[in-house]
Amino acid sequence: MFLAKAYNMRLTLLAATTLVALAQPSLAADVTGAYTKIDFEKTCKVIEEIKEGGSVSMRCEGYRDYVVHFAEGDLRHAVRFGYIDKNAAAIWQSFGQWNQIGTTVEWRLAAGKPFAAILRWFIENTDDEGSADPNKVGQVLVVSRVGQPEDKQSCVVGYVDALANRNANAMARELADSHAVSFECGKDTPAYHGTRGGLSGNPG
Repeated sequence: MFLAKAYNMRLTLLAATTLVALAQPSLAADVTGAYTKIDFEKTCKVIEEIKEGGSVSMRCEGYRDYVVHFAEGDLRHAVRFGYIDKNAAAIWQSFGQWNQIGTTVEWRLAAGKPFAAILRWFIENTDDEGSADPNKVGQVLVVSRVGQPEDKQSCVVGYVDALANRNANAMARELADSHAVSFECGKDTPAYHGTRGGLSGNPG
């Protein structure tokens, strides 16, 4: 009797574990990566420009039909990826410090479709006089959710300090693969993962 009960309990636990596993998004098995370049001169199209204020918004080629939406204002950059809701108020996610983005985008793909993007940002920290200090440039890998045709939601998922973590690239990929799909733009708050150094900037 005891053995029968134990066996039945084991089957119940196994079934429950299987159901939980099936309910989780299965990305790890089929996730691949792809790289594209942001070429502001050749493959980016200006959407709006205000020369007096030094601001511009552009749409750049990305991965297949998933484009890169770039904006610059007050010496700060902002980027979104994929399909976005053009009727909604633009999401501006950058850093409080002056900054600029790198030009290589790493796309994380599930079954060939991008669900996350990783982009390196350079944070221009200042000296005691308020000028950009070339000896205090931070580097942060910013992980973003890629907007899909059905939801049009793209936003920052999290950050990895590329100078403070030796395995920063691997950490950014793990963050993208484990958080991007379930991350809810406008509800969930992006955070730093791993060690955060003093040059990593302040999101804002």
